[in-house]
Amino acid sequence: MYDMKNIRKLGNFEKLAGDAWKGFVEFDKAAMADGAIPAKTKELIAIAVAMTTQCPYCIEIHAKKAQAAGCTQEEIAEAIMVAAALRAGAAVTHGTHALD
Repeated sequence: MYDMKNIRKLGNFEKLAGDAWKGFVEFDKAAMADGAIPAKTKELIAIAVAMTTQCPYCIEIHAKKAQAAGCTQEEIAEAIMVAAALRAGAAVTHGTHALD
């Protein structure tokens, strides 16, 4: 179902929804650029979010970008553990709704 070849289809959005697509691309570029938070850190955040949303495309893309930005395997692993801890914490806190 998740084939990285599908990424090639992203260009179709420019043809089909040009203005919205261009806006998305510019927003993504601005959000991920160096700023108050360095781009390297943003890639670690992106990995953690991708783990939480379970988007295989995002996981692969941002893992590669994180490595290119100089992130170590240890940093990537810790970002993944942060995501896992927050998902587990959400399950536990939401579990209180099942308790009387």
